[in-house]
Amino acid sequence: MVTQAKTGNDSAGIWYGILSYTLWGVLPLYWKLLQAIPALEILAHRILWSFIFLGSVLLISRGWQTMVAVLTNRKKLMILFLCGVLISFNWLTFIFAVNSNQVIEASMGYYINPLVTVLLAVLVLKERLTQWQWISILLATVGVLIITLQYGRVPWIALILAATFALYGLTKKLVGVDPVTGLTLETFIVMPVALIYILNIEITGLGSLGSVPFYMQLILAGTGIATVLPLLGFAKGLERTNLSMMGFLQYIAPTISLLLGILVFKEYFSVSHLISFCFIWVALVIFTLANLGVLKDNKAADIADEIETAEKI
Repeated sequence: MVTQAKTGNDSAGIWYGILSYTLWGVLPLYWKLLQAIPALEILAHRILWSFIFLGSVLLISRGWQTMVAVLTNRKKLMILFLCGVLISFNWLTFIFAVNSNQVIEASMGYYINPLVTVLLAVLVLKERLTQWQWISILLATVGVLIITLQYGRVPWIALILAATFALYGLTKKLVGVDPVTGLTLETFIVMPVALIYILNIEITGLGSLGSVPFYMQLILAGTGIATVLPLLGFAKGLERTNLSMMGFLQYIAPTISLLLGILVFKEYFSVSHLISFCFIWVALVIFTLANLGVLKDNKAADIADEIETAEKI
């Protein structure tokens, strides 16, 4: 179970964070192994096997009582249903991006995700932003506009990934359930649809289980483990370190994905791509420094100086 994040950072928590984000970063390599299988079918198996694996974890850890308690709360169930839909759509989009050779655009989505999350906090939770946070959002927007002009189209994959994961994070915050129980219920809610889909395509002869080699079937079954392990590492990291450190480490995943897209999958990376990513990277540096308190608003700094002067008097 996940407890409230600590105020300090111990080395174990940092390593858990590094491990989880590294696993998320190399996931495109895993989905490439399943490139011959349609993205929707991969998603269905991912949901089914994630539920089976998470259910086993809950059974071993005796966490079923928590799950039963949540099942009796209609409001939490509705929010978890929305979580399940959002994360499923996010997974489908990412799998499609990888297997259609658009890993670079997918990495952009996860770079701008924190900024979209902040915008949601302003629009939904009515939080106030500092001037530096607004600057970071403006710079990231410029980066997206540059790549839009380069493509001649809106980078929908990046925006869908950023928006769905940001909305998923917001709904997870509202539901207040620990990650393992929450994800188990999210997959449980959408699992019947995934199971019916798998059974239907297998019965009609359109499924992959009867036509792909046995090792490919094992890879399909392993999608559950590939999905859950980074989540468990992330939960452990949050238990042992603070949120700002985990927020800083999150850029490991899209960086690895970006490098895979360029160096391994040989995707096209133009000067316009570089300029666009530079705007986004600068935005993230400013955003991170503002969150850490290194960059402060002029007004806030003036007020702090006045308070310090008054205390000296």
